[in-house]
Amino acid sequence: MQSLDNIELLAGLTLVERQAIAAKCSWKNYAPGKQILEKSSTSRDVFFVVSGSVNIVNFGVSGREVAYATVEAGQYFGELSAIDGRPRSANVIANKDCQLASMSPENFTELLKEHPEASIQVLQRLARIIRVNDERILDLSTLGAVQRVCQELLRMAEPDPVTPGSWLIYPMPTQSAIASRVSTTRETVARVLGQLSHDDLVLKKGKNLYLKNKEGIEELISSLATSTSNVAR
Repeated sequence: MQSLDNIELLAGLTLVERQAIAAKCSWKNYAPGKQILEKSSTSRDVFFVVSGSVNIVNFGVSGREVAYATVEAGQYFGELSAIDGRPRSANVIANKDCQLASMSPENFTELLKEHPEASIQVLQRLARIIRVNDERILDLSTLGAVQRVCQELLRMAEPDPVTPGSWLIYPMPTQSAIASRVSTTRETVARVLGQLSHDDLVLKKGKNLYLKNKEGIEELISSLATSTSNVAR
């Protein structure tokens, strides 16, 4: 049975209400690497990621991929065009085998009007997007590639639920994915991770990357900034 029970945006709705929304959606499966949405297309549907995950990306003039975000199962995407009626601002590509449920902009607007708690969640998500993008714009303007990689690791890290005071990234994205997020090369990411591991600041174990010394990484970013400033003088 097609279900939206795992969608965070709809968690405050009753089972009957979620079933009614599911009935209004179109359902489709995508294989890894399959393009779901193309930048500038006029599609305005909102997509719920029922299973799997998708990548939100754009491409520079040189063809380099710039990754904005990975949308995991339980989340959604496409709300910008549904809200403002303008063309898509990015490409969406399946990251894993995924099942998506798409909702028309009219039904999405109706959902937000009838359920204020869902509207608040959408506003909070848009605020987070703005904050993250502001941080990345600042990083690109003021930090070197090594610093940007380190900063992205700090941004992705979450408290380790097993070891208090420890931080980890799970699952650890590929080096190419990190490179596209911070506008550098995969080789640079590999070199930075290798150096951090050599300095005992991080530990790669399975799909986890443990930040053994989060403060040490922060100090490295600061020291590189100071070094760059001194050279500039």
